Amino acid sequence: MAYSSSGNSIQKTSPVVFNLIIINVIVFIAQYLLDAKDFDLSDKLAIHGLHSDFFEPWQLLTNMFAHGGIAHIAFNMFALFTFGTWLEKVWGSKRFLIFYLICGLVAGATEMLVLKDVVVFDPVAGENKLYVGAALGASGAIMGVFAAFAYLFPNTPLYLFFIPIPVKAKYAVGVMVLIDLFGEFGPYNTGIAHFAHLSGLLTGFILVLIWNKANRKTFY
Repeated sequence: MAYSSSGNSIQKTSPVVFNLIIINVIVFIAQYLLDAKDFDLSDKLAIHGLHSDFFEPWQLLTNMFAHGGIAHIAFNMFALFTFGTWLEKVWGSKRFLIFYLICGLVAGATEMLVLKDVVVFDPVAGENKLYVGAALGASGAIMGVFAAFAYLFPNTPLYLFFIPIPVKAKYAVGVMVLIDLFGEFGPYNTGIAHFAHLSGLLTGFILVLIWNKANRKTFY
C-alpha cells in the first residue's frame, strides 16, 4: 500500500490545521447524512440569535465546524490550509489553535447578537410564518487567520478569484473588508454573515498586533 508523503508532512508540520480540516469534513458528512433523515443537525450546530428560542450556548463553538454546502466548506478549508499552515509554523500549534478558536468564538458571538427571528405573514398560506435567523461556518475564524497572514506576510502576492492579477496580501485584506462592508450595508441581501467575517478579521488583526508587538517581526 502506498502512502502520500505530502499528507504525512502536513500532519507533522501543521497538526492543528490538519486536524481542523478533518473535523470539519467529518462534521460536514454528518450534516449531509443526518439532515437528509430530518434530524436537522445543521440547525442544531448553527448559531442562533441570543434571544431566540433555538439558541443554545454550545452553538458558539459548534457553528464554526459546520458548513452550508460543498462550495462553502471547500473554500474555507482551502483558505485554512493555505494561510493556516504558515501561521502554525511561525507560532507553533498551541498558539495557533488558541488564535483560531478565539477568532471563531468572537465571530460567532457577534453574529449571535445581530441575528433575529422574524415572523412574516404569508398571504398564500394565510398565516404567520417564523423565519429563524441562523448562521454557520468557519469563515469568521478563517478571516482572522487571513488578517494575521497579511500582517506577517504583507507583500506575499495572492490571486483572488475575482481579480486576474496578483494582489499583495496587505491590500487583499482591504479588498475583503470592502466586500463585506458592501455586502452588509449594500442594497442586496447576500445571505452571508458579514458581521461574523468582519469581527473575526478584526479579532485576528488585534491578536497578531499584540502578540507581535515585542519583536515587530514580519516576513515577505
